[in-house]
Amino acid sequence: MHSLLAGLVVALTFLLGACAQQPQERAPLVLAAASLQEALNAAADAWAAEGHRRPTLSFAASSALARQVESGAEADLFISADREWMDHVAQAGRIRPDSRRDLAGNALVLIAPRSKSQPPAALRRNELVRALGDGRLAMADPDSVPAGKYGKAALQSLDLWSAVEQRVARAENVRAALALVERGEAPLGIVYATDANASEKVRVAATFPPNSHPPITYPIALLSDASSEAEAFYRFLLSDRGRAIFAAHGFTAPPPG
Repeated sequence: MHSLLAGLVVALTFLLGACAQQPQERAPLVLAAASLQEALNAAADAWAAEGHRRPTLSFAASSALARQVESGAEADLFISADREWMDHVAQAGRIRPDSRRDLAGNALVLIAPRSKSQPPAALRRNELVRALGDGRLAMADPDSVPAGKYGKAALQSLDLWSAVEQRVARAENVRAALALVERGEAPLGIVYATDANASEKVRVAATFPPNSHPPITYPIALLSDASSEAEAFYRFLLSDRGRAIFAAHGFTAPPPG
């Protein structure tokens, strides 16, 4: 009897130890464009307030996130700041094609430090160059990051790119470009309207005409191995309530097409 009891204790101890070593399923992981920080955090808070687990949010340039997904990063949801990087991930076979939707839109603005009393910079060559002075134009990398690509397209459309091309301070994402202007390290920067709205340290010097750049679009899609929790959060983001949260943070309805 004693040996039987001892055997049961050993077996029970082994089972409890094995259960303790089982990794707990992680909360849904959302990879999202840097410009979505305030809105997506607000949406995650609203979702958690309903009794759900709060998703883990990871923000960076859409280009960097897309490359992570392509390399096999374990995540559930991807929100890009342009259609091209979502196309890139789709072509790599990493999204559920039927889940792809356009979540929101945005506008593009020229910003300056709020502490500077200089007059607004107009989107004309002489005035833009004058406003830059000896400084540089902060913008996300125009070769790869959506905000930078939109910015370059707008400057080219307005015949301004050649005047500033050699004076661009290339940032890793749009929030890094915003920070350069906030700290006064750049007299001007190009960011989304929502980025400018989120900062008390910058002011909008000018707004780029919508027809000067491709429509700013934030596509969203579930990744191939998305959990059921992630699917539920995805549906929440696309619901009227979810879209209202984005609208409250200055995002527009997604452009057609």
